[in-house]
Amino acid sequence: MMRDITITLAVNGESITQTVPPRLHLADFVRERLGLTGTHLGCEHGVCGACTLRLDGAIVRGCLVLAVQADGGSVETIEGVTDSGEIADLQAAFHQRNALQCGFCTPAMLLTAQDLLRRGGVPDRAAIREHLSGNYCRCTGYQAIVEAVEATARARAQAAP
Repeated sequence: MMRDITITLAVNGESITQTVPPRLHLADFVRERLGLTGTHLGCEHGVCGACTLRLDGAIVRGCLVLAVQADGGSVETIEGVTDSGEIADLQAAFHQRNALQCGFCTPAMLLTAQDLLRRGGVPDRAAIREHLSGNYCRCTGYQAIVEAVEATARARAQAAP
């Protein structure tokens, strides 16, 4: 029988220490233990991307990472980047272009798009589609999402000094 393990990590800037089962996935940890339900569970096999989180600055599938693997790390959820205002312009672009529809994939799509936009510049539509390719959306057909990401990249590039 495996024993529970005590982990300490920062979640959206807040230090958290909890004892968890060794096989608890990071997505389940943030949803069930912390009540951060913007991280969605879709396929639970790393295919759909609904469980996307940032772990130490990198985009990861929360259903493929164990909570114990995040011990000592920094996790950012959609709630954290929304509260910080980091993606306010991207959220507005999604809203303006109706790129959110049912909303199930939206939190992960926003985190993934922001990962691309953090690199700077204005990626072309093919690069945007490639970067978002691990996030499935059944409602939009992706066109509005790609347009929103492209518009945000252009606006940020124009605003940059």
